[in-house]
Amino acid sequence: METIYKLPLVLEPQPEGGYTITCPLLPELITEADTLDEVMPHVADALEAIIEAFQDLGKPLPSALQPLNRQTTLWAETLVPVMS
Repeated sequence: METIYKLPLVLEPQPEGGYTITCPLLPELITEADTLDEVMPHVADALEAIIEAFQDLGKPLPSALQPLNRQTTLWAETLVPVMS
C-alpha cells in the first residue's frame, strides 16, 4: 500500500531547460526533472531515498513527513500541462 505525503514543492526553471525541485519543509529533498511529466516520479524517488536514509541512520522522520490519513479529504494543487 502506498503512503501519501502532502508537501509543497518549488520548481525552479533552469536556463538549459528542465527544473530543479525543492521542498521548503524538507531541505533534504532536491531533485531535477526535464519535463513537468517527470516531476512527480522524480520527487517520489527522492522521497523514498530520504525516508530510507533516515531509517538506516535510526533517526525519526522529520515532522513534515507525516502520512496523510486516507479518510481525510485532500486539497491538491498540481501542474496540468495542456498542449494548445
